[in-house]
Amino acid sequence: MKKMSILFLLIFTSFILTGCHTFAGSGNIQNVGLLLDGSIDDNSWNKKGYEGLLQIEKQFRTNIFVKENMEAKEDIQRAVDELVQQGVNLIYGHSSIYGNIFEDIAKVYPDVHFVYFNGGIYDDNLTSLNFNSHAMGFFGGMIAGKMTRTDQVGIIAAFNWQPEIEGFYEGVKFENPAAVVQMDFVNSWEDKQRALEMYEVMKSKGVDIFYPAGDYFSAEILQRAERDRLYAVGYVSDQMDVAPEAVLTSTIQNVDKLYELSAELFHKGELQGGILTFDFEDEVIELGEYNNKVPKTYQRYMNDIIKEYKKSKLLPNEYSE
Repeated sequence: MKKMSILFLLIFTSFILTGCHTFAGSGNIQNVGLLLDGSIDDNSWNKKGYEGLLQIEKQFRTNIFVKENMEAKEDIQRAVDELVQQGVNLIYGHSSIYGNIFEDIAKVYPDVHFVYFNGGIYDDNLTSLNFNSHAMGFFGGMIAGKMTRTDQVGIIAAFNWQPEIEGFYEGVKFENPAAVVQMDFVNSWEDKQRALEMYEVMKSKGVDIFYPAGDYFSAEILQRAERDRLYAVGYVSDQMDVAPEAVLTSTIQNVDKLYELSAELFHKGELQGGILTFDFEDEVIELGEYNNKVPKTYQRYMNDIIKEYKKSKLLPNEYSE
């Protein structure tokens, strides 16, 4: 009896020691980690990512761990090591910056699945989640083209590679060929002062509707537009409450919903390494509340063409040619 007890203890101890690092390839969620390149309260993008993690915690009754201000490679590596020690087998990097770093780390932890946003790098246990931001920008641009009174629309973006920028431009020109679209790029997600300087320059040139395509500076520009009795289109979250007199609508990326969706796929063993793209029909991209200043008939028109886009995957400038 005593020998049996000792044997059982040895087997049990061995299970505990190895169980922290082995997930049996089942795909079932153990614990979940989130890496942020800033803090939770920095912007709506980070906040929505954290809200998505809270929903995963609630839905799967799992433990969640958040690491803020993770930008340096050494810090990210150390954070991942700590998360794995805590039994995490699904790790989100809440930015495109994590793609290159996760590519190396994923090889070290083949039983952990790594997820990040808006990149082209993938592996068996590395997934890039991408929003079809072009369509989102297009529909926001249509509203700007409709509502401009000066035929001058301004885009203040973080970087020139953002797909929503091209989409917004095309939407403005589709709705209002006479409109001039002024563009400038901060070349940073965080330089609010530079973005505000661009706003003042564009305002002096007659721009009366702005699209501030950057989380860190969008709210300030919306509030400045409201102060100046101008219009704007919100970015990433529904920003109507930020400047209710100025915001015509918002181009929304529901990253929190995308977290839940990807976690469900992982839990079922169906999250494959690769580049996954999501759009309006996946209910993770949408336009926000319309300002009452946007004519009701035009609101209904926008709702109809978005519904058509969900079915056909064609933007209005594509099926009208």
